[in-house]
Amino acid sequence: MATTLDGEALAARLRNDLRDSVERLVDAGTRPGLATVHAGDDPAAESYVRMKQRDCEEVGIEGTHVDIDPDAPESELHDVLADLNADPTVHGVLVQDDVPAHVEWMSAVRHIDPEKDVDGLHPDNVGRLVAGNPRFVPCTPLGIQRLLVEYDVELAGADVVVCNRSMIVGKPLAALLGARGTDATVTVCHSRTTDLVAKTRDADILVVAVDSPEFLDGSMVTEGTTVVDVGIGREPAENERGYRLVGDVDPETVRPKADYFAPVPGGVGPMTRVMLLRNTVEAARRQAQGPVDD
Repeated sequence: MATTLDGEALAARLRNDLRDSVERLVDAGTRPGLATVHAGDDPAAESYVRMKQRDCEEVGIEGTHVDIDPDAPESELHDVLADLNADPTVHGVLVQDDVPAHVEWMSAVRHIDPEKDVDGLHPDNVGRLVAGNPRFVPCTPLGIQRLLVEYDVELAGADVVVCNRSMIVGKPLAALLGARGTDATVTVCHSRTTDLVAKTRDADILVVAVDSPEFLDGSMVTEGTTVVDVGIGREPAENERGYRLVGDVDPETVRPKADYFAPVPGGVGPMTRVMLLRNTVEAARRQAQGPVDD
């Protein structure tokens, strides 16, 4: 039976470390600040923003939130981002991706100062990651790497299969794990991949983020594989919330075959959130030091 990659426990320890880092920065005259911007109306995104703000409060980061009317022109969002870029008390800025149809989310990301892009999605930061000189790494890939390292999962020489090619997960994760010094061999799969099962069964480490509940079952996994579930969905359930969270992996058939398993919930999700805090503290440190020659 697989050992659980416990993101909740690791994230709790990392938050304690970050709390100490924030206190040292405050003693030196800088309190890290994170601004979240929401221009959509998705209740799940609103809930996620609230969680991010609570996370900030827990470690001592100054949280700021800006809601923008979903009917407002795209220029209003860009103006808000310009103001946050110019605010010296704000060290990190992010825009929730549930923007309305008339707003291009990546255009908004490009309006964030790369030095404050703690989501790591600005083209300047993506380019630095690919070039092997990262400034900020997207939070989910960074959290996955940290989780694997914590549990001593061997990365050098490992065959990693990533079922996702997005700019949020798949592409940056491939760059991160395939970089010199980490030295995994990464295969990125997607909806047009032929014979996907053959590829997943060849993996030493398998990362699944396809937004399809329990897509991956035990027949697609070889004994001894490390499986990381990044998907998150909701199914009706008779509980207080009326639903339960489900991932892209069927835990009942995969756990008995895997050596390590990052479940949903409790695996990658908490790591994504704590890596956002980590990037914000790093942004504050960099900005307090003045221009950094990268």
